[in-house]
Parts: sequence; C-alpha cells; structure tokens
Amino acid sequence: MSFPKNIHQDYHAHIYFNQNTSASAKALRENVQETFSLPVGNFNEKPVGPHTMWSFSITFTANDFDALIAWLEENRGSFSVLVHALTGDDHKDHTDYAYWLGESVELDLSRF
Repeated sequence: MSFPKNIHQDYHAHIYFNQNTSASAKALRENVQETFSLPVGNFNEKPVGPHTMWSFSITFTANDFDALIAWLEENRGSFSVLVHALTGDDHKDHTDYAYWLGESVELDLSRF
C-alpha cells in the first residue's frame, strides 16, 4: 500500500495499540483532541469490527486531510495507522481505499 492520497470526501484514521502501548496511545489521542476539532472515537481496549487490535479512530474530511496526515506521520511514533475512505462500501474502504502510516495490521475482512 502507498502513502495516503486525498481523493475522497470523508475518511477515518485508526490508530492501533496494545496493552503495552496503551498509555502512549491515550496520550496521542488526547493530543489529537487538543490539536484538531475533529470527532475522535472511543478508546477501544479490545478488537472492534474488522480491527484485530485495540484502536481509536479519527473522523475527518478532505479539507482536514493534508494537515491531519502530516501531523499523524510526525507524531504517531511507532503506532500503525490505517487511513481509509468512507464511501459506504466497507470492503472497498478497508482494501482498495486504504493506506498505512507505519506497518500494516491484519484486518478481519470477513465482517464485510
């Protein structure tokens, strides 16, 4: 997968963490909330939906894309971040329209 491209209107970013990185992930989540006026999802300390790791999400639009992606790339540390479009087609959004910052994480696409 390649670096995220701003070719859709709406997006999610999912930041993945585990028990050992939970405190750092919580700090990153708070930093996102302080830096951007964007909806930030629950701090999921269990796999949710197709996500096989703990995660939290950020919902954003094409207008926020460049600033948020640059900020995440600079501030994510070692966290893997899935960036995907929100088109209404969950399978395509998590495959064809998905990009990664850092290492990719296996998704459970059978849920779609």
